[in-house]
Amino acid sequence: MEQTFWEAEMEEQTQNEAQSEAQQLPMEPAALTVSVDDFSALEDRILRTVELVKQERQARAAAEQRAAHAETQLHEQAPRIEQMEKELHALKAERDHVRQRVEHLLAQLDALEL
Repeated sequence: MEQTFWEAEMEEQTQNEAQSEAQQLPMEPAALTVSVDDFSALEDRILRTVELVKQERQARAAAEQRAAHAETQLHEQAPRIEQMEKELHALKAERDHVRQRVEHLLAQLDALEL
């Protein structure tokens, strides 16, 4: 029985697909094998990495908690700081006023000694 042109094309396409699928499969499954020591070492590295990530997450959470606490304290202390700054300004003004009075008194004493 003779094949038509269309049937020959389909058969050739099917063969090409089969060949490309065969090329995609690994040729040597032995290349994928990993020694027990290599696997154990990899497992140890992964476990250490997991522990490191856990520790870093805990440290980050603790740092975030400390930062939140410090921010709360800052907001609580802000009014007190403003009050102390006002008081400091008032004390400096009072000191300047007292200095001026003392200088005036000293000037009067100097005038008496002439």
